[in-house]
Amino acid sequence: MSSDIAMAAGKSGSLDLAAKREAGQSSAAGKGSAGTESGRVALSIDVEDWFHAANLARAVPPEAWDACELRVERNTMRMLQILDAANVRATFFVLGWVAERCPRLVRSIAEAGHEVACHGYGHQLVTSLGADEFRADVSRAKHHLEDLLGAPVRGYRAPSFSITDWAIPILQEVGFEYDSSVVPTIAHDRYGKLTGMDAGRPVTLLREGFHEVSISCLRLGKRGIPWGGGGYFRLAPYALWVQGVRAILRSGRPYVFYIHPWEIDAGQPRVSGMKPFEMFRHRINLSRCEERFIALAGAFPWTTIGDLIDEEKLRVPGGKRSAASMRTIETLQSCLTWSPAFFC
Repeated sequence: MSSDIAMAAGKSGSLDLAAKREAGQSSAAGKGSAGTESGRVALSIDVEDWFHAANLARAVPPEAWDACELRVERNTMRMLQILDAANVRATFFVLGWVAERCPRLVRSIAEAGHEVACHGYGHQLVTSLGADEFRADVSRAKHHLEDLLGAPVRGYRAPSFSITDWAIPILQEVGFEYDSSVVPTIAHDRYGKLTGMDAGRPVTLLREGFHEVSISCLRLGKRGIPWGGGGYFRLAPYALWVQGVRAILRSGRPYVFYIHPWEIDAGQPRVSGMKPFEMFRHRINLSRCEERFIALAGAFPWTTIGDLIDEEKLRVPGGKRSAASMRTIETLQSCLTWSPAFFC
């Protein structure tokens, strides 16, 4: 890891962002090397605690959550500090279970100038629920977040990206304006899918007044190699990761990244009952993730998913990939020896 990344890892930062962004918005827009590339970059954070992760579902079932150590507040506040230092904004998809126990955290996110969106209530896979159960889950979470904020919540992200076609009309019915749950990749053991999605069209009008914003992939036809965060971000070398981001941007498509607060917390408890591959998927490079996140936050002019939708206006970028972009993608593909369907 370069010394630049280490130098970026300062621990201080104010959460009073409003005046700072008023004065510094123009400088943020051109920061890093992304200012020379087309496309927009949206950063998203799925606010859940370490024991909510799908890899721990068997070892720490929901009935055991109340007995677990809460670490989500400190980790999310640390992320707010990092974003503050970089003078960028993000969308925080907050789990309703967390919002009920950490209301000050939800308000702090909004007061810092970020978008608050919904991650459902109980972190159950959408594909494991019936329509009525799903409606009750998302309605409970959405209403609680809106009561805390006194403002509408526009967006939703399914736990473990487990979206499915029948869920979209329900999301629109209860008042959401967009979903950001599709990872247009090859088969994954938890990811869901929506009919007609294409890795080349990350912002898609699904229904009148309702959009889908996909997590970014390096495109392979209509599918792609996941390049939007999670275990992939922790495993791939940081320099390689940034090359992939730049290749996506040079293609004219926006880039959408995600991360969880528990991914910057190498000190989280270890639990028994996890299978070896679950342990690997959950803990790979946790000790390096914070410095990588600091570097990435400072490398691009991040915005929220809500703003990305508003600014894109569903415009499909024209033109073909540049030769440099194609060479970068081919190099990345040849370097990837790990299974792209393995990480969450």
